[in-house]
Amino acid sequence: MDWEAQGLLEGCADDGARAARRALLDKLHADGVTLDELRRAVAEQRLALLPVDRLLSSEARYTAREIAAESGLDLEWFQAQRRVLGLAVPGPDERVYGDADLESARLGTHYRDVGLPDDQALEAQRVLGRGMARYAEAVRTLVGQTFLEGGTDEAELASRLEAVAKVLMPLAGPWLEYVFNLHMREALRQEIVTAEQLATGRLGEGRNCAVAFADLVGFTELGETIPSEELGSVAGRLARLAEEVVEPPAKIVKEIGDAVMLVAPEPAQLVEATLRLVEGGAEGLPAIRGGVAFGPAVNRWGDWYGSTVNVASRLTERARPASVLATEAVRDAVGDGFEWSFAGEKRLKGLAAPMKTYRARRTAAA
Repeated sequence: MDWEAQGLLEGCADDGARAARRALLDKLHADGVTLDELRRAVAEQRLALLPVDRLLSSEARYTAREIAAESGLDLEWFQAQRRVLGLAVPGPDERVYGDADLESARLGTHYRDVGLPDDQALEAQRVLGRGMARYAEAVRTLVGQTFLEGGTDEAELASRLEAVAKVLMPLAGPWLEYVFNLHMREALRQEIVTAEQLATGRLGEGRNCAVAFADLVGFTELGETIPSEELGSVAGRLARLAEEVVEPPAKIVKEIGDAVMLVAPEPAQLVEATLRLVEGGAEGLPAIRGGVAFGPAVNRWGDWYGSTVNVASRLTERARPASVLATEAVRDAVGDGFEWSFAGEKRLKGLAAPMKTYRARRTAAA
């Protein structure tokens, strides 16, 4: 194939880059990639990624309607699953699905046979889709940064990425299963089933718990003085610090830009974790401040909601740099173990009346 005549060598920086692209185009075309697919990949500047894309794909043989008929899964349910997972949902008669999609649909029939409510099962899968999307993006960034070196041509990069994918993909399933089992075991160890729940048949997502936020002081202003890449690195250091100092039963719920959200069954556990965060700030990292509240909150699909969450967030905004601010309920529940000083009554956004607040510190003995 005369790739020059097809216009697919345009944009190459020099003769070496042109030779590398020509070799990659020859290989892909010999492997069955159509000219239209190659044109699209070149136009989208993703030709070097095409070998891995093909490795992760299966031949388009089925429509969604045929997948439903072959697997016994409802067409509407199959499409709803893809939608909540964050995937594209082509028309029911577009031939875009492969054997892997058919096998997944067959697994879906067994999943549904367990008897879980459809609406709640979709919510759980929505959480899975978001988490997997982030994980896939993280792996893509990791591999890209590792193997994209200055002066690397498209053919060499494609070869490196394809080789890595062939090693990593067989490991992905067992590794994800292992991590899921660990997290499920930890979740079950922290769960309880009360007599009321047994009587009513409802798990009851509302419960008293401690909620905390910790954020970087002056992060917004910092963003005006340093490059965005460096700003992201600063926020990442806060997340890594939280992973180092927060121990079960306290746990990290999520990262929100320059902040992390934590929960724990008891406030003492969370005051300890938040103090460790505040004390763990390193040179070059803005000061950290935290806010802790205790009261009813609702666990909804791995996230937490309610007035206690809002109070913890507002307290953090009012805390001084390198300090931990807590509510009276936290202080009363914790008792000894920390030194408490009255920090005044503060008006928090969304609350009608001022709230008594207390500053938590290590005891002199500690």
